[in-house]
Amino acid sequence: MSAIEVEGLKKSYGQLRAVDGISFSVKVGEVFSLLGPNGAGKTTTIEILEGLRDKNEGKVTVLQMDPWSKGYELHKRIGVIPQGFKFLDYPTPREAISYYATLFGVKVDPDEMLRRVILEEAANTYFLHLSGGQKQKLGMALSLVNDPELVFLDEPTTGLDPQARRAVWEVIRKLKGEGRSVMLTTHYLEEAEELADKVAIMDHGKIVASGTTSEIVASHGSGQRMTVKAGEPLHEYLVKSTKLEVGYDGREEVTIRLRDKDDALTALRAIEESGCEWGDLAVRRDSLEDVFLRLVGPGVAGEEEAS
Repeated sequence: MSAIEVEGLKKSYGQLRAVDGISFSVKVGEVFSLLGPNGAGKTTTIEILEGLRDKNEGKVTVLQMDPWSKGYELHKRIGVIPQGFKFLDYPTPREAISYYATLFGVKVDPDEMLRRVILEEAANTYFLHLSGGQKQKLGMALSLVNDPELVFLDEPTTGLDPQARRAVWEVIRKLKGEGRSVMLTTHYLEEAEELADKVAIMDHGKIVASGTTSEIVASHGSGQRMTVKAGEPLHEYLVKSTKLEVGYDGREEVTIRLRDKDDALTALRAIEESGCEWGDLAVRRDSLEDVFLRLVGPGVAGEEEAS
């Protein structure tokens, strides 16, 4: 069963095609991560799924409902943490949870909710004085007050220190362990690798790759490669003396593509015979980040999406 189904979704703002015919599905109990540079169409897509914007074309169902026409019913069954979650300065986390419970007309134990998101130590601390990670965990607690089946997390760890990010990761794992579906957008590629069952990469309104991390890397990666800390003389020697595919970053790293084990042995012999100075050597496969940069380009930053 699917928590989300999207087929041929399109959304335009004047001449700007923010979302250009994308399709994907999210299974119940799955963590699905939507990745892409600014302006790729992620925010527009998420807002359509949440029932905050209407689509131009395509079919969208969230928990078997049209999020635009059935928004009131849907919002009782989903949780949302917007990017850069903020709250009033002086309520404590315990008070904030009680307040949200009143809004939803439900009964919850604030202390139990705080334990679920690993925030019980700050139960009586004013929101103003919470750390960035604690604020994000409170946002998660509030998104769970109505016991949602599906949770939307929009860049929940942006700006957090590594320890706080890991704490939020643990909360997301708990949500999955409880059988909840999670829609995650993030700029941190290792976060998607760590948490997501499936990933979709968007660029200019289109999905350019989707599947598990290993499937995406296998389809779009360049396989294994050897990297050597060395200068241009070694690069030139390897190009002239071998048939290997060799690259140079213009600074201090020579890269050799390895099609098989024989390529690795050939490269090692040639490096030793070159007489050139060289340092650290490593063999690695492409990561999700490598593939992402190959698909959308390094340092990509488009205009912010329409709000």
